[in-house]
Amino acid sequence: MASISMEEKEKKRVASSSLIAAVFLTSFKLVVGISTNSLGILSEAAHSGLDLVAALVTYIAIRMSSKPADEEHHFGHGKMENISALFETVLLLITCFWIISEVIKRLTGAQMEVEVNFWSFLVILTSMGIDISRSNSLRRIAKKYKSQALEADALHFSSDIFSSGVVLIGLAGYAIGFHYADSIAALIVAIIVIFISLQLGRRSIDVLLDKAPEGIKEKVSRIVSRTPEVLQWHDIRVRNSGANVLVELKIHVAPNLSINKAHEISHRVEESICSEIEKCEVQIHIEPEETLHVKRWKHKGWNRRK
Repeated sequence: MASISMEEKEKKRVASSSLIAAVFLTSFKLVVGISTNSLGILSEAAHSGLDLVAALVTYIAIRMSSKPADEEHHFGHGKMENISALFETVLLLITCFWIISEVIKRLTGAQMEVEVNFWSFLVILTSMGIDISRSNSLRRIAKKYKSQALEADALHFSSDIFSSGVVLIGLAGYAIGFHYADSIAALIVAIIVIFISLQLGRRSIDVLLDKAPEGIKEKVSRIVSRTPEVLQWHDIRVRNSGANVLVELKIHVAPNLSINKAHEISHRVEESICSEIEKCEVQIHIEPEETLHVKRWKHKGWNRRK
């Protein structure tokens, strides 16, 4: 229980820190963007504004996903993290459409005057510094606890680093007389965010549709094969729920074994799987080994000890 409390504490701490950082960056960029009339900075402000909403959703999702299973949610609340990640994707895509529409207006219409000054560069450099710090912290905790919600937040801050760099170049270009540089920088920001958002959205949908995580089924099969008392194993099914990996499978043991012995074997198999796959929950169905027709155990998905 202590380890679970520590996990929840660390995840909530890093999520709340990201929320505070998003509030500061959104406010700072918005003020400077409006005062300088820079579309590049305003696009960054919009991006950070969506990050603020996403950080808030992530914080709520982290709190909800840590709740244990109950009478209405038998498998827990882990998928709240995946739902929040998908929600973040939608928000980011909406922002990109707005940025692109504004870029088209400026590139095809009258060029608006942009004031490039000390604050223009300070807000972007400050943003990049905070984004680097937050993305590293989020990625570390996300990797440690396999949290897709925190990983999504880390992707947001990482995308901000690249997009801020592009805006910085755009401001420098505008300062030396290339007046389309700011709008072009905003367009590149939108393209970067769209690319990252689609990747994140695809992964979130995969989990929500219970797509089997890559390589886990084969790993489970290899682990089971190391238990000599298991004569056959099949119907391995794997899915994610938030940070948890849920595994189901059937094993065959000798028919003359006692119930206690068969249970002890299944318990050892379960412990072996959980020892090699983090945050894993295993359900094993035990069947007695029988004289089977050769074609049956050669069916796709069946494994028989040689």
